[in-house]
Amino acid sequence: MDALPVQLSSGSLTSSVAASSLLSQPRPPFSSLQLGRVGSSPAVGCVSANETCTADELHYVPVPNSDWRAALWRYLPSPKAPKRKHPLLLLSGIASNAFTYDLSPECSFARSMSGSGFDTWILELRGAGLSSLNVDTESRKDEQQIVSGLLENVINVSERMEKVLDEGFKFLGLQDRLSKRVGDFKQRLEVFPRYNWDFDNYLEEDIPSAMEYVRTQTKPEDGKLLAIGHSMGGMLLYAMLSRCGLKGMDSGLASVTTIASTLEYSSSGTLLKYLLPMAKPAQALNVSALPIDTMLEMAHPLICRPPYALSWLTTNISAPQMMEPEVIEKLVLNSLCPVPAKLLYQLATSVDKGGLRDRTGSFYYKDHISTTNVPILALAGDWDIVCPPDAVYAETVKLIPEHLATYKVFGSPGGPHYGHQDMISGRTARSEIYPLIIQFLQRHDQS
Repeated sequence: MDALPVQLSSGSLTSSVAASSLLSQPRPPFSSLQLGRVGSSPAVGCVSANETCTADELHYVPVPNSDWRAALWRYLPSPKAPKRKHPLLLLSGIASNAFTYDLSPECSFARSMSGSGFDTWILELRGAGLSSLNVDTESRKDEQQIVSGLLENVINVSERMEKVLDEGFKFLGLQDRLSKRVGDFKQRLEVFPRYNWDFDNYLEEDIPSAMEYVRTQTKPEDGKLLAIGHSMGGMLLYAMLSRCGLKGMDSGLASVTTIASTLEYSSSGTLLKYLLPMAKPAQALNVSALPIDTMLEMAHPLICRPPYALSWLTTNISAPQMMEPEVIEKLVLNSLCPVPAKLLYQLATSVDKGGLRDRTGSFYYKDHISTTNVPILALAGDWDIVCPPDAVYAETVKLIPEHLATYKVFGSPGGPHYGHQDMISGRTARSEIYPLIIQFLQRHDQS
């Protein structure tokens, strides 16, 4: 498979890469954002490793049936750690990039795994992070006509948002910053028409391509990978196991760890029941993607600065006092991406009875998770209002063959408590959660 490996050294990339997505770059605060380009050349620019990619290597792999290239951040195993048999693939949640697993040196999940000897790869699915888009000139002309129509709809929405937030930003002395953010967002609409994929596209195209590429680079003797998925990343792994189990196919995975993931939310009080209906307004407005990153960037000053009008939003990410303020800020400003409306439409089925379905609506993924033969470690946080423990266990884990499933809820009545991101980036995750995951990986790396 053709791909573009990029070595990171001396603070810069040593070779050029395909055009970076305007919408998906992990980036510094919005005020210093430099927009990328979309073009026909496969090598039009490079990224500073100091400011963006914190991995040891950056690789690109083409996504079948698309103009996208997925990005793979590679963290090389420590030479001081035991040698492992299998590489480790990490999958992030919806609207998230690689920073989910590497927010700071003090709470870098990826660095902890590589420090334990695992050749660790974070997959940035199409549209996320440093994934890249190659668009020819003729396609750009066609898409510019589509964008003009999108602008009519989105500008109306953004103007309403400006009016709603205007007084708050005036109070904080940040009105100019708000105007610039709205203006930058309008410029970034150029690639919106390319955000036309769903959950099944990830499952059938992005992940198999990435797994094959990692296998080619690392050459495990049995051809298998270890895999960890957070939130939607875990849903993708569950869905893969369901499909492979039903068809009697080898999944190519030696073990799976899911963090805050389930295939059905219908019986829980998840916050997603209120968020996923956003797909319908997006469809009505004929908007192909929702700019989750821009929305939270615009709200950020009201989340993190007095009078903290929107501070309650952080409880959807983390339990109180569990993540350092600067880590939450990086998560909000640097780790989020737009979400395709098609992806939201499909994920919305997970809050219905029967859980997540394929794009045809006829295949229920949870109905076939019992057919898997892969060992699974499923973790939940006691304070997670996005994916509560009852949804993790009752709707997915209890359906897995008992001898293959290991389930644990983190958090105790007196604290610490764990929210949706805390099991990866919380203050006590390194001491309480990482060791359990590493132990599970070691056990199935040797088998």
